[in-house]
Amino acid sequence: MTDFNEQIIREFRENGGRVSTAGFGDNLVVLHSIGARSGEVRLNPLFALREDDGWLVVGSAAGSPKDPAWVHNLRAHPRIEMEVPENGSVGTVEVDVTEIDADESDPAAWSARWDRFTAASSGFLDYLTTAEGRRFPIFRLTPVS
Repeated sequence: MTDFNEQIIREFRENGGRVSTAGFGDNLVVLHSIGARSGEVRLNPLFALREDDGWLVVGSAAGSPKDPAWVHNLRAHPRIEMEVPENGSVGTVEVDVTEIDADESDPAAWSARWDRFTAASSGFLDYLTTAEGRRFPIFRLTPVS
């Protein structure tokens, strides 16, 4: 894990889910993805948006032309734990991961969610300039009942 990610996770945990660094605010979660090959737990601090009873995250990788490693991990292991802000503290919840596929029968579903990310942070639009045409995967994280 990078020093930056460690700093973000520490701030997240110490401030009950609020992160002032990099403008995350209250929109951060920490995924506990499972390595596709290694099987080891990886911590991934991500900008997230609430959607009904779940969350949305996007695999932008700050505009890289390649998906971040955690995307491959979620596809390989679509049930994980994640840390979320919870009444001024941080709680852990088990979630099922569903990829919102832009090529499914309802491509508008992906577009509507992408629009929510760009409305929440214009930085996502900036990422398009360096992504070399890559469409960023979007995932819905739904608590396991």
